[in-house]
Amino acid sequence: MRFWAERSPQHPALVESSGTWTYGELASAIAAAEAWLVDSGVRPGDRVMVVCDNSRISAALFFAVSALQAWPVPVNARLSAGEIDRIREHCEPHLLLYSISGSPQATNHAQRYSASIEEVRGLGKIGVGERNQNTEPEALDPNPEERVAALIYTSGTTGVPKGVMLTHRNLLFVAEGASKIRSLTSDDRLYGIMPMSHVVGISVVLLGTLLSGATLYPVTRFDPVAALASLERDRLTVVIGAPAMFSMFLDYAKLKGIPSLHFPALRIISSCSAPLQVALKLQIEKLFGLVIHNGYGVTESSPNIAQTRIESPRQDDSVGPIFPGVEVKLVDSEGSPVPAGQIGELRVRGPNVMKGYYRAPEETANAIDPEGWFNTRDLARLEGDNLFIVGRTKELIVRFGLNVYPAEVEVVLNAHPAVVRSAVIGRSVDGSKGDEEVVAFVQARPGSSLSSAALEEHVSRHLAPYKRPSQILFLPELPVTATGKVVKAELAKMIPAS
Repeated sequence: MRFWAERSPQHPALVESSGTWTYGELASAIAAAEAWLVDSGVRPGDRVMVVCDNSRISAALFFAVSALQAWPVPVNARLSAGEIDRIREHCEPHLLLYSISGSPQATNHAQRYSASIEEVRGLGKIGVGERNQNTEPEALDPNPEERVAALIYTSGTTGVPKGVMLTHRNLLFVAEGASKIRSLTSDDRLYGIMPMSHVVGISVVLLGTLLSGATLYPVTRFDPVAALASLERDRLTVVIGAPAMFSMFLDYAKLKGIPSLHFPALRIISSCSAPLQVALKLQIEKLFGLVIHNGYGVTESSPNIAQTRIESPRQDDSVGPIFPGVEVKLVDSEGSPVPAGQIGELRVRGPNVMKGYYRAPEETANAIDPEGWFNTRDLARLEGDNLFIVGRTKELIVRFGLNVYPAEVEVVLNAHPAVVRSAVIGRSVDGSKGDEEVVAFVQARPGSSLSSAALEEHVSRHLAPYKRPSQILFLPELPVTATGKVVKAELAKMIPAS
């Protein structure tokens, strides 16, 4: 990015409705943010948590924290107060910031926590929480490339927040590789809908764009009308989004009777963050007149593991060849390699694999073996060089391209005094949308008058909207094993069709 600030300081770097920053202006904003953070007492190794939506200011804060060798902890402003509290309690940030510009959600969080509003030169207004003077900074790795560049939280299968430590090497490796696969140049203009609080939004979209000298158009919320207007007005060349986003394009086109869309500048549309069903792929390709590319990754691998290639588009649901520089292997339940063409559990090794889970050495050891292989716990098969994801050994639900872990939702449901136990599973939405709904089964206490409405109100206070059950089903008793574990396979048979 520094290269482009010196070579093309007047070239637009970040463009949003509130204004534009050129590469030179972005560099100045980052420098101003660095100076302000130093004055605020931020030290190398400190955690700096930023509650944010996509914006120029969010990007500048991320780069400024990282430049000081502190740890940016970007957190989605759509999370509930309780979810943000759990992340804050786990990472113990030295400083908690709210990127309030253009984000009602971040503003609400700032107000809830009585944050002060400070005017920062070059950035504008930022919400500042109470500084934690009792935190100790993390020790710096002797190798600058192995220092933590971002601490990104996932819910984890236990419902407890897990901080994924991604290094400078991790993020830059993926950003450079993803940009090369798409042949990005300074003439490209990318649609920035993927959240900057998630790894795709950081490594592939934000870093990938700026490393290429291209222009990013950050968007806080997806709206098909606004997106289509931007495609036309801004002559966007690359659109990367979740299958649910592309489904919304389809729904809008059907509603308006639009048989096809034509954007001469648009050269790449690409799906990420959730499975892309063939039926949806074909419909999108017909609507846009372009091949929609597919990929696969997980937060712990920064995230790219496989990606279809522009020069060899696929007609099926393959996620493409393995990402350049990454190794994979497929193993059976005993950890032995499976025969060619057979399904196995996917293990990954390479410069993309995380440093580990923050403050969770046992979980890290369970996820990454001594030889550096990370266990994705996803089931896959290889056909020649192309990878196919066929299922998950974990119970992850993907909603609107975002991860929902059943255990996290169950913890909230079970906290209600009238609930004996609950179980949460995913239900495919329309089969072709590459999206799932969250369905909850609940066993209420005998004699309780608990209703779905009351439980929904309880859940809404503790979980982000995309994590809340779309349907709550009450059963007199949930099927359990002799050890008391709920038999989710039995519950899956009871789910009504969507």
